Amino acid sequence: MKKIVLASGNKGKLREFQDLLSGCGFDVVPQSDFFSENAEETGLTFVENAILKARYACAQTGLPALADDSGIEVDALNGRPGIYSARYAGIDANDEQNNQKLLLELSNVPAVQRTARYHAVLAFMRHAEDPTPILCHGVWEGVILSEPRGVGGFGYDPLFFVPTHNCASAELSKDEKNCISHRGKAMQELLQKLSTLVNK
Repeated sequence: MKKIVLASGNKGKLREFQDLLSGCGFDVVPQSDFFSENAEETGLTFVENAILKARYACAQTGLPALADDSGIEVDALNGRPGIYSARYAGIDANDEQNNQKLLLELSNVPAVQRTARYHAVLAFMRHAEDPTPILCHGVWEGVILSEPRGVGGFGYDPLFFVPTHNCASAELSKDEKNCISHRGKAMQELLQKLSTLVNK
């Protein structure tokens, strides 16, 4: 098995990646097994931040690394929270605080104007100086609800209504979400690109 460091301290993301990569010939280990300090996310795009995190994890461990930078883009808020999704209500904010801030900012916005989408960019780097990182981008369209629904998932999932399934993301089963989500789509693309590396 090829060992890959997951450059994230987010437990929800770690669970999803371990589920998505299980049985694919990769042993995914969290960065917390090697170091505790996160990379500085100084980029202005999901792509920049994903590369920064992957490069940092490679440099710290000497192993290939996979990083994810993801978030939610709300049309009525000109794309906010975007790259600041995880810290929308503050650097140490939790999911509930971020969700409450989003609801407050959309309190006067009618349902028809609450369109949004999740983005996930994955960056895979073989080493810290990898000049050609593998980049994959997944998008998931939805609408922001006026109150939370469901108990699954993490982040903004209780507020993210999925029209194709007539429910909130937090009401989907784990397998359903992994098939249709932004991260699931990006991961399927990545697995295709990584498949050639398994036997090298």
